[in-house]
Amino acid sequence: MLKESQRNTASARHVAKVLAGDYWVYPVTAGEVLRITDLEGNQAVDTLFFNSEHPHERYSAFDTIREQGNLYLTTNSVLLSDEGNPMLEIVADTCGRHDTLGGACAGESNTVRYALEKKTMHSCRDSWLLAIADEYAHLGLTKRDLTHNINFFMNVPVTEQGGLTFEDGISDAGKYVELVAHMNVLLLISNCPQLNNPCNGYNPTPVEIAIWAS
Repeated sequence: MLKESQRNTASARHVAKVLAGDYWVYPVTAGEVLRITDLEGNQAVDTLFFNSEHPHERYSAFDTIREQGNLYLTTNSVLLSDEGNPMLEIVADTCGRHDTLGGACAGESNTVRYALEKKTMHSCRDSWLLAIADEYAHLGLTKRDLTHNINFFMNVPVTEQGGLTFEDGISDAGKYVELVAHMNVLLLISNCPQLNNPCNGYNPTPVEIAIWAS
């Protein structure tokens, strides 16, 4: 459901630009509001959420899809953890639909889907591995903790046969999604570098992150 926000980034406590292919890690406190803006349009933002106090609790696609009865995320969607706890809720959305099925690109999936020589191309999973090794090693997270993610702005329709297809994005320049945190969460973003399918329009671009205090 489309819903605009009345918030202005001039009043945000923190604003950052994440370049195409980069990762970004940041803590968001319960009650704070997070906005992700697709600055140039047709960009996928692969995102993981962890309970920042107990990081082995994390976003669960299974629980979220089951409880909301919808494969896609938009305004009023509550993101649940693998322990069934509300983590965040989408409170504004000018895109209208976000994917929680397609997963994140990796060297292995690039090889299977595209070609052997694509294995060494930079991927979202590479970005996340760098993030947890470089900045948050003290949390004890490993590659086994890189599980369900949300692909904000990404278009992954389900076929009549039950398969998934990666299609041209439905977002446009300036579209955004806003979420309010229901617990203290650690946000881990990979601004997707994928060049082999149309999720980024074959041209990855920057996104903007803004956070408002509660």
